Amino acid sequence: MGDVGITIKIMPSSPEIDLEAVLNKIKEKYKIQDSKIEPIAFGLKSLTVLIIVPDKEGADTDPIQTYIQSVDGVESVEIVGVSLV
Repeated sequence: MGDVGITIKIMPSSPEIDLEAVLNKIKEKYKIQDSKIEPIAFGLKSLTVLIIVPDKEGADTDPIQTYIQSVDGVESVEIVGVSLV
């Protein structure tokens, strides 16, 4: 079995949220292959991460979403894509 890449878009609760701190908190629990911060509007930015998990965990993204949603400053979490690596 291989690994699964899960692309997730994370929106902060306000423009003042430090997305680098949010990224570091996620890195404590999950293997991040790639990340990028993108401007949205009016100073608000989003964080997109590519998390790599073993295939057996890849089928269920709920624990990952729940963990990221629990990070301070995170407003919403959206799974953008899931693919085998």
